[in-house]
Amino acid sequence: MKIIEFIKRGWKLLFKRHPQISMTANIVSLASSDLLKGRLALITGGTSGIGYSIAMAFLNAGANVIITGRSQVRIDNAIESLKMACPNAKISGIVLDNSNVGAMSVVLGELLGSVDIDILVNNAGINGGLLETCTEDEYQKVMDTNLKGAVFISRIISENMIKKEIKGNILNICSSSSNRPANTAYVLSKWGMRGYTLGLAKILVKHGIVVNGLAPGPTATPMLMKGDALNLSLPSNPSGRYVLPEEVANMAVVLTSGLGRMIIGDVIYITGGAGVITFDDINY
Repeated sequence: MKIIEFIKRGWKLLFKRHPQISMTANIVSLASSDLLKGRLALITGGTSGIGYSIAMAFLNAGANVIITGRSQVRIDNAIESLKMACPNAKISGIVLDNSNVGAMSVVLGELLGSVDIDILVNNAGINGGLLETCTEDEYQKVMDTNLKGAVFISRIISENMIKKEIKGNILNICSSSSNRPANTAYVLSKWGMRGYTLGLAKILVKHGIVVNGLAPGPTATPMLMKGDALNLSLPSNPSGRYVLPEEVANMAVVLTSGLGRMIIGDVIYITGGAGVITFDDINY
């Protein structure tokens, strides 16, 4: 067989059409435990998608949870849903715009006057910003929300942890996109988040604060599914499907619990292979 024919055949096999995979056929449960019992977690962008699933997983693991969002309506709806699933859980929410550091400082200052956060999950983020076409405002909005916000909220929360001698956790939601060429503001922000995870871990480890990152691949969230929420098929991913938010959330519990105290400065990839064992230029 000629080499070019061999390559073409292998390419077709890699990207052959996977059968449709139904969401209902691939339910991943959020395991109940006491791994986070007595902890208080702040999850940014916790009203939907990965943030919402992490909130649910933390509640199931015994933590009390505060979620943030830009809209009080969305926060209220998420809290209502979470309470229906976890009737005895303690869940609340605050309106927070990650891109506005001044307002964030005021809101978090008031919050930390009454409670002590010992788990921070930097999850809030937005997509977009093709580098060859985006405006300065579009670029800045993505970078401010995805990266700058995480830097300054982590500083505020970690300073309180240090002051109160809290041996807490900070978990950054990164992305396997940071293994790919940064052709959008989103991907560039996730390159930054990956580097920031290592830097913050080095800064805070001497205080007993553990910092790690979770890097999902293409995940079945409203950001990517575009209305086809029942079909998990993704032929371009080696696993043949999207990652489920619950799969990311279960690992978030492990990394912020006592099980993960010696995992420091790592970024754990949950991708189904996308961006890890294949680096093809797919959009996610």
